[in-house]
Amino acid sequence: MHPVDSLDDELRRSYPSLRGMPDSLLAGAGWAGIQILEAGAGSGLFHEGQPCAGFPLVLGGEIQVARNSGDGRCLELYRVGPGQVCLVSAAGLLSRRPLAAQGTALRDVRLAMVAPEVFDEWNDHPPFRQFIFGVFAERLTDLIAVVDAVAFQRLDQRLADYMLKGARHVHATHQNLADELGTVREMVTRLLNRFETLGVVKLRREHIEIVDPGGLRAIAAGRAPVRRGSRLADDAV
Repeated sequence: MHPVDSLDDELRRSYPSLRGMPDSLLAGAGWAGIQILEAGAGSGLFHEGQPCAGFPLVLGGEIQVARNSGDGRCLELYRVGPGQVCLVSAAGLLSRRPLAAQGTALRDVRLAMVAPEVFDEWNDHPPFRQFIFGVFAERLTDLIAVVDAVAFQRLDQRLADYMLKGARHVHATHQNLADELGTVREMVTRLLNRFETLGVVKLRREHIEIVDPGGLRAIAAGRAPVRRGSRLADDAV
């Protein structure tokens, strides 16, 4: 099979919105504007504040998109896998503004980098345009949920809610959890120690066991239970 045909099939298979795109847009002269890139885990793919060099279509691996604070903290915004869209890149290309976040390969990645002028042409294809703006709508809903959590929930509630989304055993460092919640490690450590005092978790190195899911759900709902026989000052965060 010709390499162009192979890439054509791979793109259409990973991104169904491209299946009905005319060959004149997806192939032909457009191939000159699509570059296949491969990067190892931990590699920086794009950086906050820089112009967007192209639109990445992930064919393999996973990219973490995150923002860094001035004090070195990192907040993950989302991850991009095969068939998914990097909205930071799309927003940068549509607005012609610098990138608002950075992208790092979590695992070895293979992607097709679509040149800005080709991305503009693809947006003339209704299924692709609807796909892009549909993902924007989904992410906006997610963003509203995050804003609600930050604005209206205490940090102990957010931490409990985050832990309940996984398994009974959470394998993560306190720094990992702090990065996920957009706070500092010391605050997470303080709250986890409080949860252990309440008897809802057991703490070990890079391992948290949820021993009382019901108690953790109560914390997430703002009704922190006090273990029988213990005294706990009101420790609102």
